[in-house]
Amino acid sequence: MRTLHSCRFCSAPLSEVFADLGMSPLSNAFVPAERAHEMECFFPLTAYVCTKCFLVQVPEFEAPDRIFSETYAYFSSFSDTWLAHVKRYVDEMIDRYEIGSSSQVVEIASNDGYLLQYFVARGVPVLGIEPAANCARAAEERGVRTLTVFFNSQTAQSVAADLLLGNNVLAHVPDLNDFVDGLRIALKPQGVITMEFPHLLRLIQENQFDTIYHEHFSYFSFLTVQRIFAEHGLTIHDVEQLPTHGGSLRIHAQRTETGAQPVSPNVAELLDVEREAGLDRIETYRCFAETAQKVKRDLLRFLIDAKEAGRRVAAYGAPAKGNTLLNYCGIRTDLLPFTVDRSPHKQGTLLPGTRIPVRAPDALIDAKPDYVLILPWNIKDEITQQMSCVREWGGRFVVSIPRLQVLD
Repeated sequence: MRTLHSCRFCSAPLSEVFADLGMSPLSNAFVPAERAHEMECFFPLTAYVCTKCFLVQVPEFEAPDRIFSETYAYFSSFSDTWLAHVKRYVDEMIDRYEIGSSSQVVEIASNDGYLLQYFVARGVPVLGIEPAANCARAAEERGVRTLTVFFNSQTAQSVAADLLLGNNVLAHVPDLNDFVDGLRIALKPQGVITMEFPHLLRLIQENQFDTIYHEHFSYFSFLTVQRIFAEHGLTIHDVEQLPTHGGSLRIHAQRTETGAQPVSPNVAELLDVEREAGLDRIETYRCFAETAQKVKRDLLRFLIDAKEAGRRVAAYGAPAKGNTLLNYCGIRTDLLPFTVDRSPHKQGTLLPGTRIPVRAPDALIDAKPDYVLILPWNIKDEITQQMSCVREWGGRFVVSIPRLQVLD
């Protein structure tokens, strides 16, 4: 266990607090029902910003091999919206980079094979690298060849990728420099890297403080990630702004010394946008904390008012971001008696910290609450469609990010 005293990229001393979210357990450490009366570990959840490179980051309180273990609870295949997103990605990459049967596609943190299965269906050789054994087994069952290891500069030496990709993994690595150096090592001379991760600019602009949790070690602006990749001999030649996870970036990178891809105007344009938004000035980061506090006050006020008015509230979803929100707000079963989730891996467990029970979606139909608080607000449209029956008994959906809103 280590605390963070210097920037994990540039090693500058850290002193500026970006957001202090109090004490919280690991956001994916779901509690089995039979262990309801046992202790949990809580850690400070404080994000710092480096005054030199502007990397936002949290300390490493728990080693990755204890987080992404045999019983890791997150399976990517339970979101229809996400599956549609990665299917489009596969089709686009095959066309753009001429990926075919003689290519090698490697995904880092490939989870349950949610993405690589679409390359397999197109006859493209793949390799998944996934440290969580239960997720890796699910991928193998889909026909996705998978190594159950952590990716780093050492394991990268046995990999040679024409397309090397990672979705929402860059934030999960505590040794950032070793990981990015591994990307360069694993890439063929003319190969391409794509990485997707939540965009720090959107986090700041839309109050997405609940995406901060211990498993996310770093939070990236494009300004900072470009600097990190350049430091390790990688040139970002394109960047896309995506709607996923409340606003993400997909960067395209190549080896600086051998890459042949032209640099898109998107690169300079986004750098200008971030500078205009003040992401190269420390004052911008100092203003963020108050937005989280307002969301906390508004959500608590809503739940307390509903309780006193005799209204019933339940939640939908058990995402990591929901656990950050509920623990920061101090919400327990007196205000939110249960939540539901499609994933059978979460059903029957208790949310970490809050000990709110996780049930199957049918529990909403049985209980018929007046309000359903959507915790994975980034897929609220998918959820309101799937659970449209809520409106049949007069129930209404609620989100708290970027502000408290009762949906029409």
